[in-house]
Amino acid sequence: MTRSPCLLAGLVLAAILSSAAVAEPALVYSVGGRFDGSFNEAAWRGAERFAKETGESYRDFEIARDADSLQALRSFAARGLSPVVAIGFNQASAVDAAAKDYPQTSFSIVDMVVEAPNVRSVVFREHEGAYIAGLLAAMASQTGTIGFVGGMDIPIIRRFLCGYRQGAASISADTRVLFNMAGDTPAAFADPARGAELARSQIARGADVVIQAAGGTGIGVLQAVADAGKLGIGTDSNQNGLHPGKVLTSIRKRVDVAVHRNFSDARDGKWSADVQVLGLAEGGMDWVIDADNRKLVTPAMEAAARAAETAISEGRIQVHDAASDGECPL
Repeated sequence: MTRSPCLLAGLVLAAILSSAAVAEPALVYSVGGRFDGSFNEAAWRGAERFAKETGESYRDFEIARDADSLQALRSFAARGLSPVVAIGFNQASAVDAAAKDYPQTSFSIVDMVVEAPNVRSVVFREHEGAYIAGLLAAMASQTGTIGFVGGMDIPIIRRFLCGYRQGAASISADTRVLFNMAGDTPAAFADPARGAELARSQIARGADVVIQAAGGTGIGVLQAVADAGKLGIGTDSNQNGLHPGKVLTSIRKRVDVAVHRNFSDARDGKWSADVQVLGLAEGGMDWVIDADNRKLVTPAMEAAARAAETAISEGRIQVHDAASDGECPL
């Protein structure tokens, strides 16, 4: 039986619409690569969790520089993928442009707010997790001096620094906090040698616990601290296992949760363009005790950290947000 051209065209259109009913999601990593041991790797784990739970696939892309972001986002959107999730504040302008070019595509950005009718923004109350880090660092320090190595000097990192200082001050107002930023461009998050240099400088000035808030640069921080026989604190991912017995804890920014939620919400028809703010209470920030650091965290330290975590979640401890509330009061 022959079919008319109109009928064939209708069948083809129906097939296309059917296959696009649940679009394949996509992920665009920030500079530093998928396996940076930090921020991007956390995003990858969230996507992998989605794939394992659902049996569905996703696409991802590693940009070499910020200028690559817009092309990657447009390419995924043009191929019908959705949502397209961009990792990192540095992709904000690209997400804004791509969202205008492809208004029917759902975009998401993690770590920045982009206001558009087809964009979901996910940001974190990093200062809450940083408070716990500062508290633990001050309790673990033998010298009364602790350190902080940040990546790019931006409000998000300043927010983290202020929370760290407040947490340390909650244990002792006399705790000295040394801090340095690795640079003023996104490349500051992908320079392990620079991170190691700054960590060694702080150790030479008396720091015996040093946190990294520097993405891939932080890998160098933790290496230098371990080599010096001091304690590091990881961020974004669980980095305790990088140097077992030398990483006091890891303060996780649950980028994996953000990515998994984006992919799952789209699959379940629950995705919406909005701004989501995740802190300790929402499971967007946490800290890790496992076999690699169990002996470093005393019962007293764990009790103090858990109590602070509960108090922050319930609003009884207010951690200053240096990004929105002005300069750190310390």
